[in-house]
Amino acid sequence: MDGQLAVIGLGSIGSMALWQASRSSNSVVGFEAQSPGHGRSAVGGDTRLFRMLYRGTPNYYPILERSRRLWAALEADSGQQILTRCGGLSIGTVDGPYLPHLLETTRLTGADHEILTRGAMAELYPQHNLRPDDQAVFDPHAGVLRTDRAVTAAVDAAQANGATVLTNTPIDDIRDTDDGVVITSGSSSWKFENVIVSSGGWSRRLMPNYLRAVTDTRRIFLSWFVARDAAEFAPERFPIFIRISGDRSMYGAPSVDGVTVKATLDGRGAPTPRADAVPRDLTAEETAETADTVIEFLPGLFPNIVRSDAFPDLFTADKNPLLGRLWENSRIYCATGFSGAGFKMASGFGEIAAHEALGTRSFHGLDFLRPERYRSSTARDCQDPTAKVSGGSRRVGS
Repeated sequence: MDGQLAVIGLGSIGSMALWQASRSSNSVVGFEAQSPGHGRSAVGGDTRLFRMLYRGTPNYYPILERSRRLWAALEADSGQQILTRCGGLSIGTVDGPYLPHLLETTRLTGADHEILTRGAMAELYPQHNLRPDDQAVFDPHAGVLRTDRAVTAAVDAAQANGATVLTNTPIDDIRDTDDGVVITSGSSSWKFENVIVSSGGWSRRLMPNYLRAVTDTRRIFLSWFVARDAAEFAPERFPIFIRISGDRSMYGAPSVDGVTVKATLDGRGAPTPRADAVPRDLTAEETAETADTVIEFLPGLFPNIVRSDAFPDLFTADKNPLLGRLWENSRIYCATGFSGAGFKMASGFGEIAAHEALGTRSFHGLDFLRPERYRSSTARDCQDPTAKVSGGSRRVGS
């Protein structure tokens, strides 16, 4: 054995899993195809939103609570500010498809919040130009995460705990055997007791067919604008926001450089055939729609995109992550498919993956995230028709 645990991919989730695993084991190795926090991964783009309010299953709430505490722990370990706590706004039509569902989830979770009328918004946050039937919900615990700082701080903390990190080492193949997992990169191979696959948009090629069938790599683009008055968009005056009003939707973050403000169209992930060949430039249509939305929503920004970029992420059919072992008795643990919404909970997901892969702790109430939800009742273990089985081992990927 070359170690107790290998973590493949040290991006959003893998870096956190490595950090957490290094606190429980002195035999952990991280494999990164490039370098931690590199600008072409889903980590790129400087910032991500952290929020406790959302619409959907309330089962995410305990993970969000734990993630908030773990972000603070990582800040304490690293001495860096990773989460800027500036609050958050969810803005939408009073009777539309967004706010009523968000408030229903909030009622179930009991999350702290405050409903702001259109008049209150005009007084408190005049940067937003609301429609007559819009209102907002304020999240006091929301903020903006510095992605590059978070990932590099987690990897650095893991190394300080004794973890080994191998950069520029893309993994080509994974083979699940009776007593461990063999992973291969070029002409080199290693054997570990367990492996976590957390390589985001690059994970799909390392998956069995039943998961390839329900996932795709998508392109997520981001855009930034210059503020007419930068002070109005500083974190202390401009919370993160998500807005769905009628036919328009956008999310954004305050300025972290004192000049530019992130404001990006929401829900525009489009399939792309290869994670390492994502078109970085925005199309004319994307540019025009983004500018038109900024003109209406945020008149305090000059409506000209001054910076844009695009990144890959792995999406699942139901937009929920893949968190768990590939099949019963497998030593390969999947922590991917976060569908463009995983970073805010990356520290919590990383903790879950590390403990479950090492067998030090199990977590309940996560059936909606387990890979097995995509397996038919007849596809079990050695009868699994989606994997290649040879000589007592199971090969994943190609």
